[in-house]
Amino acid sequence: MNESTTFVGLDVHKLEHAVAMYLPEQTEPQQWTVKNNPTEIARMVRRVGKLALGPVVFAYEAGVCGFALQRLIHEHGAACQVIAPALTPVRPGDRVATDRRDARNLGRLLRAGLLTPIHPPTPAQEAVRDLCRCREAAMIDLRRIRQQINKFLLRRGQIFLDAKNWTGKHVAWLRAMRLPLETEQRVFENYLLELEHRRQRLEDLDKDVHEQAAEAPYREPVEWLRCFRGVDTLTALSLAAELYAIERFGRPRELMAYLGLIPSEQSSGQTRRTGSITKAGNRRVRRLLIEAAHHQGKPIRMSKVLVARRRGQPAWVVGIAQRAQKRLHDRYWRLVNRGKAPNKAATAVAREFSGFVWSVLRGPRTGGLPGDACPAAKAKSPRRRCAATPVCQGGV
Repeated sequence: MNESTTFVGLDVHKLEHAVAMYLPEQTEPQQWTVKNNPTEIARMVRRVGKLALGPVVFAYEAGVCGFALQRLIHEHGAACQVIAPALTPVRPGDRVATDRRDARNLGRLLRAGLLTPIHPPTPAQEAVRDLCRCREAAMIDLRRIRQQINKFLLRRGQIFLDAKNWTGKHVAWLRAMRLPLETEQRVFENYLLELEHRRQRLEDLDKDVHEQAAEAPYREPVEWLRCFRGVDTLTALSLAAELYAIERFGRPRELMAYLGLIPSEQSSGQTRRTGSITKAGNRRVRRLLIEAAHHQGKPIRMSKVLVARRRGQPAWVVGIAQRAQKRLHDRYWRLVNRGKAPNKAATAVAREFSGFVWSVLRGPRTGGLPGDACPAAKAKSPRRRCAATPVCQGGV
């Protein structure tokens, strides 16, 4: 950005936005508010363009308003960045927050180059991501109504012991149940009606997910990711949708940091202290990878389902999946045998698993199997070998 660039910070809300415009060589911004509708936004962009002496850059923090404002500003010919709120610098002693003040601070930090922009998804990518998130919300709703039914019956001494809950026998037992009081029977029937509604909603969303996974551009990456143990269609599509534009991660370590799977650290001088994972970034992908990592502790074998998934897939994808299966299994049990809790071991395995996912989603241009392109792959020391990339053959 040159010295004639005008920087505009926006503090966005549902009804109106606070605007702070920093013209070149001005220390104090011009501030006003603008209503959140397309007409007023277009008028604001034109107003800033008339006052600016050169290029204009807008910025606002990611939030409930999503990327609609950014796309609208782009349509009117101006640049706009969506900023990661967790990475915005904050003064420790600053405890005053207002809309005008936040917009002013955002514009000042934007001019200083201290903000971290988010790579925005396209409308099509956002739609598929929302489909996967909607399916996750539907699963949570189904679990919630099941829990409510279980507790409702437990308060009345009705306990099912013949099989596991929510099997065919359990559902038949629920449908045949008759409670003594008419009022509580009506309540119970209302619960069952809501249960059926949420179950049907989940089935419809599962159908939509499978249809979307079978269409371009997601058909190929979904088929590749399904070659990994513990990853089926739903998980594969969710990973592909959440990790859109995977090329923005130049190395696997960048993806691991984005997912919050790297250890936190508090080091000073000669003292080095590491703690739990940072849990920064995308929690949905982190949860999916940890769930898949729990499957890596199972005995190494080629099930019929996994063989069918890998049939017809590129050799380089199958090779990565095979190496991942053995490496992650060995890694999991090595950590458990050293006394690590299974959940901690699964988290460590998920961190390495993300490196294999990165290799596959980047496509064949990444150079085949993990470790083949590692510049330190021929090092005699395994500790030195893993310094180049976390997914190399000898990395830890």
